[in-house]
Amino acid sequence: MSIGKILALDKVATFFNIIRQNGGIRASLYKLYRQDELKDGVLVGEDKYGNKYYENPRFFYGRNRWVEYSDNYNMNYDGSQIPAEWFGWMHYKTDLPPHQDPSRPHYKWMSDFTENLSGTTGQYTPYSTTRPKVEAWVPKPKTSQ
Repeated sequence: MSIGKILALDKVATFFNIIRQNGGIRASLYKLYRQDELKDGVLVGEDKYGNKYYENPRFFYGRNRWVEYSDNYNMNYDGSQIPAEWFGWMHYKTDLPPHQDPSRPHYKWMSDFTENLSGTTGQYTPYSTTRPKVEAWVPKPKTSQ
């Protein structure tokens, strides 16, 4: 065992490598604020919405692929903002990212990606013409005597 391992200098070197790869101290703190973790990895690709996809085989399977959402989303990002072409890569259905997979179909009739708007003002609300089965009770106003 070397003296560097005993003094954990390899861990310090890994820490500084992560800080350097994430853009310095200020950028690392911002990324830590947005995502609650700092990772180092290889940039695999970027989608047309600005999301960046990374991979690091040093992490265990299931945690070695991740997405860093575009700054356009600020803190309002969720998993539904990953387009379908990257969803398969993120969930280990394929090892080839979309730009390297020639067998992926691209047809004119395929609709573009839209994120899930549930819980926002843009959510789908159905319109019904049937009378509700339960009606809200409205108290009679007090009459002055």
